[in-house]
Amino acid sequence: MKKLVTLVTLAFATSLSSTHLFAAEKLRVYAASSMTNAVNLLVEEFEKNHSVDVIPVYASTSSLVRQIERGAPADIFISANDKWMTYLVDRQLVYSDNVTNLCENELVLISPKEVPVSLNLSKGEQWAKLLTNERLAVGNTMSVPAGIYAKEALEALGVWNDVKARLAPSNNVRMALALVERSEAKLGIVYKTDALLSKEVNLVSTFPSDLHTPIRYPVAKLSDKVVAEEFYIFLRSKNAKNTLNSFGFEVR
Repeated sequence: MKKLVTLVTLAFATSLSSTHLFAAEKLRVYAASSMTNAVNLLVEEFEKNHSVDVIPVYASTSSLVRQIERGAPADIFISANDKWMTYLVDRQLVYSDNVTNLCENELVLISPKEVPVSLNLSKGEQWAKLLTNERLAVGNTMSVPAGIYAKEALEALGVWNDVKARLAPSNNVRMALALVERSEAKLGIVYKTDALLSKEVNLVSTFPSDLHTPIRYPVAKLSDKVVAEEFYIFLRSKNAKNTLNSFGFEVR
Protein backbone atom coordinates (compact mmCIF):
# COMPACT_ATOMS: atom_id res chain seq x y z
CA MET A 1 0.00 0.00 0.00
CA LYS A 2 2.83 2.31 0.94
CA LYS A 3 4.50 1.57 -2.40
CA LEU A 4 1.25 2.40 -4.24
CA VAL A 5 0.93 5.76 -2.47
CA THR A 6 4.53 6.56 -3.36
CA LEU A 7 3.92 5.74 -7.03
CA VAL A 8 0.73 7.85 -7.12
CA THR A 9 2.55 10.75 -5.47
CA LEU A 10 5.40 10.48 -7.96
CA ALA A 11 3.00 10.37 -10.91
CA PHE A 12 1.15 13.42 -9.61
CA ALA A 13 4.39 15.34 -9.15
CA THR A 14 5.52 14.35 -12.65
CA SER A 15 2.19 15.51 -14.04
CA LEU A 16 2.54 18.90 -12.36
CA SER A 17 6.09 19.23 -13.64
CA SER A 18 5.00 18.41 -17.20
CA THR A 19 2.12 20.88 -17.00
CA HIS A 20 4.54 23.56 -15.91
CA LEU A 21 7.02 22.73 -18.66
CA PHE A 22 4.45 22.77 -21.42
CA ALA A 23 2.35 25.70 -20.19
CA ALA A 24 1.91 28.31 -22.91
CA GLU A 25 4.33 31.19 -22.69
CA LYS A 26 2.78 34.54 -21.82
CA LEU A 27 3.10 37.63 -24.01
CA ARG A 28 1.86 40.95 -22.67
CA VAL A 29 0.74 43.46 -25.27
CA TYR A 30 0.08 47.00 -24.04
CA ALA A 31 -1.98 48.95 -26.58
CA ALA A 32 -3.79 52.27 -26.82
CA SER A 33 -7.53 51.89 -26.14
CA SER A 34 -8.42 52.89 -29.72
CA MET A 35 -6.65 49.71 -30.86
CA THR A 36 -8.80 47.38 -28.71
CA ASN A 37 -10.90 45.70 -31.39
CA ALA A 38 -8.13 45.44 -33.96
CA VAL A 39 -5.56 44.09 -31.50
CA ASN A 40 -8.04 41.56 -30.11
CA LEU A 41 -8.41 40.11 -33.62
CA LEU A 42 -4.66 40.26 -34.27
CA VAL A 43 -4.04 38.39 -31.02
CA GLU A 44 -6.58 35.73 -32.02
CA GLU A 45 -4.87 35.28 -35.39
CA PHE A 46 -1.41 35.09 -33.83
CA GLU A 47 -2.41 32.53 -31.19
CA LYS A 48 -3.67 30.14 -33.88
CA ASN A 49 -0.11 29.51 -35.00
CA HIS A 50 1.85 30.02 -31.79
CA SER A 51 1.83 28.25 -28.43
CA VAL A 52 1.47 31.44 -26.46
CA ASP A 53 -1.04 33.10 -24.16
CA VAL A 54 -1.26 36.72 -25.30
CA ILE A 55 -2.48 39.08 -22.60
CA PRO A 56 -3.61 42.43 -24.03
CA VAL A 57 -3.76 45.47 -21.75
CA TYR A 58 -5.72 48.50 -22.99
CA ALA A 59 -5.74 52.05 -21.65
CA SER A 60 -4.88 55.56 -22.74
CA THR A 61 -1.35 55.81 -24.09
CA SER A 62 -0.29 58.12 -21.28
CA SER A 63 -1.50 55.64 -18.66
CA LEU A 64 0.32 52.74 -20.33
CA VAL A 65 3.53 54.76 -20.54
CA ARG A 66 3.36 55.49 -16.82
CA GLN A 67 2.85 51.79 -16.12
CA ILE A 68 5.83 50.83 -18.28
CA GLU A 69 7.90 53.53 -16.61
CA ARG A 70 7.08 51.98 -13.22
CA GLY A 71 8.22 48.55 -14.41
CA ALA A 72 5.07 46.92 -15.80
CA PRO A 73 6.01 43.65 -17.60
CA ALA A 74 5.07 44.74 -21.12
CA ASP A 75 6.58 42.83 -24.06
CA ILE A 76 4.97 44.87 -26.85
CA PHE A 77 3.72 48.45 -26.69
CA ILE A 78 1.50 50.17 -29.26
CA SER A 79 1.24 53.92 -28.71
CA ALA A 80 -1.36 56.28 -30.18
CA ASN A 81 1.25 58.94 -30.91
CA ASP A 82 4.94 59.44 -31.52
CA LYS A 83 5.59 61.76 -28.58
CA TRP A 84 4.84 59.21 -25.87
CA MET A 85 7.00 56.62 -27.61
CA THR A 86 9.81 59.17 -27.84
CA TYR A 87 9.34 59.79 -24.13
CA LEU A 88 10.17 56.13 -23.43
CA VAL A 89 13.08 56.12 -25.88
CA ASP A 90 14.56 59.24 -24.25
CA ARG A 91 14.44 57.49 -20.88
CA GLN A 92 16.11 54.39 -22.36
CA LEU A 93 13.08 52.23 -21.56
CA VAL A 94 12.70 51.48 -25.27
CA TYR A 95 15.45 51.11 -27.89
CA SER A 96 14.78 53.18 -30.99
CA ASP A 97 15.88 50.25 -33.16
CA ASN A 98 12.93 48.28 -31.77
CA VAL A 99 10.33 50.87 -32.82
CA THR A 100 8.47 51.06 -36.12
CA ASN A 101 5.32 52.76 -37.39
CA LEU A 102 2.34 50.39 -37.39
CA CYS A 103 -0.55 52.41 -38.83
CA GLU A 104 -2.27 55.79 -38.98
CA ASN A 105 -5.71 57.20 -38.20
CA GLU A 106 -7.98 60.21 -38.74
CA LEU A 107 -9.78 62.55 -36.37
CA VAL A 108 -13.56 63.01 -36.69
CA LEU A 109 -16.44 64.90 -35.12
CA ILE A 110 -19.41 62.79 -33.98
CA SER A 111 -22.89 63.29 -32.54
CA PRO A 112 -25.47 60.90 -31.02
CA LYS A 113 -27.34 58.86 -33.65
CA GLU A 114 -30.68 60.51 -32.89
CA VAL A 115 -29.18 64.02 -32.99
CA PRO A 116 -28.15 64.84 -36.57
CA VAL A 117 -25.81 67.83 -36.68
CA SER A 118 -24.64 70.14 -39.44
CA LEU A 119 -21.56 72.22 -38.67
CA ASN A 120 -18.92 74.25 -40.47
CA LEU A 121 -15.81 73.31 -38.52
CA SER A 122 -14.23 76.74 -38.89
CA LYS A 123 -17.26 78.73 -37.64
CA GLY A 124 -16.82 79.44 -33.95
CA GLU A 125 -20.33 80.80 -33.58
CA GLN A 126 -21.79 77.52 -34.82
CA TRP A 127 -19.76 75.56 -32.28
CA ALA A 128 -20.86 77.93 -29.51
CA LYS A 129 -24.53 77.65 -30.51
CA LEU A 130 -24.48 73.85 -30.66
CA LEU A 131 -22.72 73.61 -27.30
CA THR A 132 -25.04 75.97 -25.42
CA ASN A 133 -25.80 73.99 -22.24
CA GLU A 134 -24.13 71.00 -23.94
CA ARG A 135 -20.72 69.29 -23.83
CA LEU A 136 -17.98 68.35 -26.26
CA ALA A 137 -16.52 64.94 -25.37
CA VAL A 138 -12.77 64.66 -25.92
CA GLY A 139 -9.79 62.84 -24.50
CA ASN A 140 -7.87 64.79 -21.87
CA THR A 141 -6.21 67.51 -23.96
CA MET A 142 -3.06 67.50 -21.83
CA SER A 143 -2.21 63.80 -21.91
CA VAL A 144 -4.52 61.60 -24.02
CA PRO A 145 -3.35 61.56 -27.67
CA ALA A 146 -6.88 61.90 -29.11
CA GLY A 147 -7.41 64.93 -26.88
CA ILE A 148 -4.06 66.44 -27.83
CA TYR A 149 -4.89 66.06 -31.52
CA ALA A 150 -8.36 67.52 -30.93
CA LYS A 151 -6.96 70.63 -29.25
CA GLU A 152 -4.44 71.11 -32.05
CA ALA A 153 -7.22 70.92 -34.66
CA LEU A 154 -9.54 73.28 -32.78
CA GLU A 155 -6.74 75.78 -32.29
CA ALA A 156 -5.80 75.59 -35.98
CA LEU A 157 -9.45 76.22 -36.91
CA GLY A 158 -9.52 79.24 -34.59
CA VAL A 159 -12.46 77.90 -32.53
CA TRP A 160 -10.64 76.69 -29.39
CA ASN A 161 -11.78 79.70 -27.32
CA ASP A 162 -15.36 79.03 -28.38
CA VAL A 163 -15.38 75.46 -27.07
CA LYS A 164 -12.78 75.08 -24.31
CA ALA A 165 -15.27 75.91 -21.53
CA ARG A 166 -17.67 73.24 -22.81
CA LEU A 167 -15.30 70.25 -22.82
CA ALA A 168 -16.07 66.91 -21.19
CA PRO A 169 -12.53 65.46 -20.93
CA SER A 170 -12.06 61.69 -20.61
CA ASN A 171 -9.20 59.41 -19.61
CA ASN A 172 -9.20 57.73 -23.03
CA VAL A 173 -10.87 58.05 -26.41
CA ARG A 174 -13.27 55.14 -25.86
CA MET A 175 -14.74 56.95 -22.85
CA ALA A 176 -15.28 60.04 -25.03
CA LEU A 177 -17.06 57.85 -27.56
CA ALA A 178 -19.26 56.37 -24.82
CA LEU A 179 -20.37 59.82 -23.65
CA VAL A 180 -21.70 60.59 -27.12
CA GLU A 181 -23.26 57.14 -27.52
CA ARG A 182 -25.22 57.73 -24.29
CA SER A 183 -26.17 61.26 -25.40
CA GLU A 184 -24.35 62.67 -22.39
CA ALA A 185 -22.44 64.88 -24.81
CA LYS A 186 -23.92 66.47 -27.93
CA LEU A 187 -20.61 66.34 -29.80
CA GLY A 188 -17.42 64.37 -29.53
CA ILE A 189 -14.01 64.24 -31.16
CA VAL A 190 -12.65 60.72 -31.61
CA TYR A 191 -10.69 58.65 -34.11
CA LYS A 192 -12.38 57.57 -37.33
CA THR A 193 -11.86 53.93 -36.36
CA ASP A 194 -13.89 54.44 -33.16
CA ALA A 195 -16.73 56.13 -35.00
CA LEU A 196 -16.87 53.31 -37.56
CA LEU A 197 -17.27 50.72 -34.80
CA SER A 198 -20.28 52.39 -33.21
CA LYS A 199 -23.88 52.16 -34.38
CA GLU A 200 -24.91 54.82 -31.86
CA VAL A 201 -23.18 57.86 -33.38
CA ASN A 202 -23.21 59.94 -36.56
CA LEU A 203 -19.97 60.93 -38.24
CA VAL A 204 -20.48 64.68 -38.64
CA SER A 205 -17.19 65.66 -40.22
CA THR A 206 -13.56 64.65 -40.67
CA PHE A 207 -10.87 67.07 -39.57
CA PRO A 208 -8.35 67.80 -42.35
CA SER A 209 -5.09 66.08 -41.49
CA ASP A 210 -3.07 69.29 -41.82
CA LEU A 211 -4.82 70.71 -38.74
CA HIS A 212 -3.01 68.44 -36.32
CA THR A 213 0.09 66.34 -35.79
CA PRO A 214 -0.04 63.16 -37.92
CA ILE A 215 -1.91 60.44 -36.04
CA ARG A 216 0.58 57.60 -36.05
CA TYR A 217 0.69 54.39 -34.02
CA PRO A 218 4.30 53.36 -33.37
CA VAL A 219 4.87 49.85 -32.02
CA ALA A 220 7.83 48.83 -29.86
CA LYS A 221 9.31 45.52 -28.77
CA LEU A 222 10.24 45.84 -25.09
CA SER A 223 11.48 42.38 -24.18
CA ASP A 224 13.98 39.86 -25.54
CA LYS A 225 11.48 37.01 -25.65
CA VAL A 226 11.50 35.07 -28.91
CA VAL A 227 7.72 35.24 -29.03
CA ALA A 228 7.86 39.04 -28.64
CA GLU A 229 10.05 39.24 -31.73
CA GLU A 230 7.65 36.91 -33.55
CA PHE A 231 4.64 39.06 -32.65
CA TYR A 232 6.54 42.22 -33.59
CA ILE A 233 7.27 40.72 -37.03
CA PHE A 234 3.69 39.43 -37.34
CA LEU A 235 2.32 42.98 -36.86
CA ARG A 236 4.10 44.00 -40.06
CA SER A 237 2.82 41.03 -42.08
CA LYS A 238 0.34 41.27 -44.94
CA ASN A 239 -2.35 39.54 -42.88
CA ALA A 240 -1.91 41.99 -40.01
CA LYS A 241 -2.04 44.93 -42.41
CA ASN A 242 -5.28 43.61 -43.92
CA THR A 243 -6.77 43.29 -40.44
CA LEU A 244 -5.81 46.84 -39.51
CA ASN A 245 -7.20 48.17 -42.78
CA SER A 246 -10.50 46.38 -42.13
CA PHE A 247 -10.95 48.45 -38.97
CA GLY A 248 -10.29 51.72 -40.79
CA PHE A 249 -6.63 52.17 -39.87
CA GLU A 250 -4.32 53.29 -42.64
CA VAL A 251 -1.27 51.10 -43.21
CA ARG A 252 1.37 52.50 -45.53
